[in-house]
Amino acid sequence: MKSFVSIFEIPAVDITRAVNFYGSILDIKIELVDIPDMKMGLFPIENHTTFGVIIEGDEQTPSAQGVTVYLNGGNDLQIVLDRVEKNGGKIVASKAPLADESGFFALFIDSEGNRLGLHSKN
Repeated sequence: MKSFVSIFEIPAVDITRAVNFYGSILDIKIELVDIPDMKMGLFPIENHTTFGVIIEGDEQTPSAQGVTVYLNGGNDLQIVLDRVEKNGGKIVASKAPLADESGFFALFIDSEGNRLGLHSKN
């Protein structure tokens, strides 16, 4: 199966806070990279077709409007969703079935003010 998403960037005001947030809710290790004029947190890429980063820099502005990226919520997104508020985020739409019965979704605001979604089959 081919993905239409190749790369996604999540803007951050505080890279450490954002890396801790995503690392905690997704139970993953995010690598911090400090390059001139920008700090990045790299999502693990092993066995993934999409490359994801968290970016702190002058041109990065978190937003709850615009395009919504849905992160893989694993087997059951409720496990990830239960960690959102404990780690400084806010749930804006609880777990609900998709209209086409292809799984479930939820929406949240991350520690930086970005709106993202979760998706899972169960």
